[in-house]
Amino acid sequence: MASGYNVTALKTIWIKECTRFLRIWVQTLVPPAITMTLYFVIFGSIVGERIGDMAGFSYMEFIVPGLIMMSVITNSYSNVASSFFGAKFQSNIEEMLVAPVSTATIIAGYVGGGLARSLLVAIIVTLVSFAFVENVQIHHAGILVLSVVLTSTLFSLGGLLNAVFAKTFDDISIVPTFVLTPLTYLGGVFFSVSMLGEAWQWVAKMNPILYMVNAFRYGFLGYSDVNMAVALTVIIGFNIALFAVVYSLLERGVGIRT
Repeated sequence: MASGYNVTALKTIWIKECTRFLRIWVQTLVPPAITMTLYFVIFGSIVGERIGDMAGFSYMEFIVPGLIMMSVITNSYSNVASSFFGAKFQSNIEEMLVAPVSTATIIAGYVGGGLARSLLVAIIVTLVSFAFVENVQIHHAGILVLSVVLTSTLFSLGGLLNAVFAKTFDDISIVPTFVLTPLTYLGGVFFSVSMLGEAWQWVAKMNPILYMVNAFRYGFLGYSDVNMAVALTVIIGFNIALFAVVYSLLERGVGIRT
């Protein structure tokens, strides 16, 4: 009986989350396409012509995986952060917490919504890239799918963590502005880590987003600045750790129960 409640709850939360961002698709799906188009035009076409090749690929080909991953990170995080905080703000989350539904099911429902939005945005950005890159390669489909799903899950959990502690709507914009954006730009989206000096390479390798971008780039181009086994281990490790933290916080009602 309990498992039946959880399956129903999971489907309900996931459908609600998908309906939420699809209902306002002009605000959730169109802006990433416009933003990434500007990145392709400015960094790929204009700046890329002056840079030339990067790691044996044209600069446009090199940045395509990074830009897709950037959109995945941003959208998965913001979707869950805004939705969960909205549920807190309207006191809807309390109804789920008192229902015969497991904490893991609630987390899975919200993460599933963030995953759905980020994957849809990734497809849109990939289609946009076709207008700028003639041959979009897929070197390893398995690594490609695995890295994007794990990364989206990770940042959906991060958005949930942010929403748990947020007290105002302004609080959910602090982490994307002051943490995610700098780490993403320094995560190898626009450059190869091999271009940096040895000391700065060590600094760059402390950035977890570097491993996500390079795992996804390997899936596309077959090139990575880091070892794939290490990259996937880092991403999976962060997923497990963040899930454990979020689960513990929701179980104890931190940021929700007064």
